This record gives sequence, C-alpha cells and structure tokens, in this order.
Amino acid sequence: MTDKKDAFVTEITPQSQDFSSWYLDVVRKAELADYTAVKGCMAIRPYGFAIWELIQQELDRRFKATGHVNAYFPLFIPESLLMREAEHVEGFAPQVAWVTHGGNEKLEERLAIRPTSEVIIGTLYAKWIQSWRDLPVLINQWSNVVRWEKVTRPFLRTTEFLWQEGHTAHETEAEAQEETLRILDIYKEFAESVLAMPVMAGAKSESEKFAGASRTYSIEALMGDGRALQAGTSHNLGQNFARAFGIQFQGRDKVLQHAWTTSWGVSTRLIGGVIMTHGDDSGLVLPPRVAPQQVVIVPISRGNWQETVLPKARDIQARLVAAGVRVRLDDRDSYTPGWKFADWEMRGVPLRVEIGPKDIEKQQVVVARRDTREKAFIPMDAVEDRVRSLLDEVQQALLARATKFREERTRRTADYAEFSAWMEGRPGFVISPWCGHADCEAAIKSETQATIRNMPFGGDEPSGACLKCGRPATAQAWFAKAY
Repeated sequence: MTDKKDAFVTEITPQSQDFSSWYLDVVRKAELADYTAVKGCMAIRPYGFAIWELIQQELDRRFKATGHVNAYFPLFIPESLLMREAEHVEGFAPQVAWVTHGGNEKLEERLAIRPTSEVIIGTLYAKWIQSWRDLPVLINQWSNVVRWEKVTRPFLRTTEFLWQEGHTAHETEAEAQEETLRILDIYKEFAESVLAMPVMAGAKSESEKFAGASRTYSIEALMGDGRALQAGTSHNLGQNFARAFGIQFQGRDKVLQHAWTTSWGVSTRLIGGVIMTHGDDSGLVLPPRVAPQQVVIVPISRGNWQETVLPKARDIQARLVAAGVRVRLDDRDSYTPGWKFADWEMRGVPLRVEIGPKDIEKQQVVVARRDTREKAFIPMDAVEDRVRSLLDEVQQALLARATKFREERTRRTADYAEFSAWMEGRPGFVISPWCGHADCEAAIKSETQATIRNMPFGGDEPSGACLKCGRPATAQAWFAKAY
C-alpha cells in the first residue's frame, strides 16, 4: 500500500484528476478499510466487512442450493506437500510466505502459509475418496490466504485477503467440466444481479490460466477508469492434482482410476470492483442488494423535533424493518441535516428518507436516490411499498448504467498500430483477432501493457489474421489493461 497511512482524508479527489487517489480516498473516508503496521495488509472496518458479509450470504446460498457444503482446512502447508505438483509450485513460488520457526525452535520442515488450498485439500481427498460411491465431493471454504505481493492496494491486491475457495472431485471429466462452468455461471449471475456489475464470462489463454489447471475460466468486469478487473475464476484441474496427491477411486468397472477435480474462488477484491464500477466524485454508490444500509432516515432538526419529528421517523424505521429493508435512523443531534446528507451520500446509501415538520403536516416524506439524486414525495402510508420498489429501480438502473459504460468503451480492431494507439490510454476492452500463440501474447503485453482478459463464450468466430503476427487467428480475444 502507499505511505498515506497517517493521512486524514478531508475531501475526495475527483476521478478525472486522479482515479487512484479517488479510490483510496473513498476507501478511507467511507471507513471501508484502513492501513495497518503490517506492510500490504489492511484492516477491514465494520462498514466494509458488512458488505463482505452480504457477499458471503448471497454466494453461500447459491453454493448450497447446488449441493455444496462448507468445511475448513489448515492455514499451513508442509513444504514437501507443496512441492508435489511442480507446475503449481512454480506458479506460486514468488508469492509464498514461509514459517521457519515455532517459538524459538527452527522447524525441521518449512511451512507455507496457504496461497491457495489445492495441496492440503488434495491430500485429504486422497484419504476420503475410495469408491465411485464417494463422488462427487463438493466442498467450499471461507478463509484467508496470503500471497506476498510487491504492489498492494486495499481490496484489489493485498498480502492477506479473504475469499471463498471451492474444491470438488468427480467421477468423470464431463462432470468436472460441468461443475467448472456451473460455478462460472453462478459467479456471473451473482455479479450482475447482486453487485450490478456486468461481466464477460469466458476462457483464459494458456498463459493466463491457473498454475496446474487444465483450463481456467473467468468473469471480467470493466472499472470506471477503463481498466479491467478479474472478478472471479473457475478452474478445471483435470487429473493433474489427483495424480500428484493420489486421489484415486475404484470405478463402477472395478478399475482403480484418478478423480477429476476443480477449484474456484472470488475474494474481497469484489468490494474494490463495486467501488470502481459505481462510485462517483461524491464517494460510494452501493447497489441496494449489497448495501449494509439500504435506507437512511434523516429527521429535519427544527424546533422541538425530538418530540415531534423523531417519533414519526422511528415509526417509519420500524415499518421498513418489518418490510425487510435494512435501515439506519440518523438521530444524531450534533450534526446538521446537510452534513448528514453529504456523509451518507459519501457512504453510498441507496435511498435517503427526509422527514420534517412540514412533511408531517402533509403526511409525506421526501425520498432521495443516491444514484441519480432525484427526489420524490411519498405518502407516509405508502412508504414500505414505494421504498422497496425504488430499491429495485436503483438496482436495475446501476446495472444498466454500468453495462452502457462498458459497451461505449468496447472497440474492435485488427490493426496493431490502431490497437497500440488505443492502449496508450485506458480505452476499456479491445476485441481483436489472435493466433493463440503465447509468444505473440507476450509481445503484445510487453509493448502495450495489455493482456488477454478472456475469450467470451458465444463470441464471434475467429477470422482473418492475428493483429500482431499475421498468422491465422484462432480466437477473438478481449484485451485490456487490468488491475
């Protein structure tokens, strides 16, 4: 992270001036996270953690509806185990943190702090799976992992982060592939319906796939500065890890064979994705389905408001809570209503309900939307229905706005000079024909800093020549500069 840990954010830097500073200002001022004495590690504050809890709840419900169960596995991995899958080790070696001592004694064998759990889970699956009757195994865990990152940023890339990682084992290759794509569909549906964050689902290139996987798939989102964010991944591991860790079972034909496994995960970087997809110069804009408070009620403090206005505000709060709405009543008397309006706008609360003496006379409240700042007068006896309707409208409007933003910043070219010129800035997605060769992909990345995000399902059939080398194209790849 940066050296701002002692700075106090007094205002939010405009996005157009410095998007990176804007992002850090929002994280700090909205009290989502803070810097700590541990380099690269953040403290997730209650408001930020409340967003993560809602993400957990929504995803956990989807996982369990498809037959998955939760478990927990050790944080430490013996070095000898980690070394058993060579390609996996090579991919993670630069990021592994090691424990070398227990108290004052040097350990006989170093312990890795998990960067991911395929290794430790693989050894246990080898014990638990004996027959085809034991399959499939569909386990997920919610945990933390450590990857020793050189450059960090709150939520987007930190040394320690929170995530879920699913690990499944199957009888056949077809079942493992079906599971891999089922989870990718869950991620896409969740990102769009809950986070209001449109994503492209597709296959990663060989160079970008997970270390040790047979195939990797991802969902890719476009942030407000035109850079892409990998929002989730699902990996078909084939039999690679099963062979490395001896995950075998007796098949229906009585023949001993290796299982087919998958792994998949999303992390707290989704919070960063929400910030950068929807936020504006006033701060956060939260989709209602992931907002810790969907509504804030601000009584207008005039005259004897605590005897006249506050009871009405509490009554509205109770009615909204009973209707299943997450509500905060801001009855602090040390701040003006105007200060409260700005504060809750900065925190991204989707709807603000204002009520004052004149509103009580007219039996109405004022409702302001965070996304458009539009205000409407609502009869008090219709508050529950109208608020719930407005929350749905805000949710859909944010998805539509983000989708439109992505569409306006997605371009096509087969000309490398044009591609390179566009990549001088942060243009969004650029769709171009690609030959499928890693050397060509590496050259494009070296010269333009653009990477292949994925090759979407149902995309255009490849045609013509690769934009870089002129060889026949094998894919229409989506390129972007990325976080």
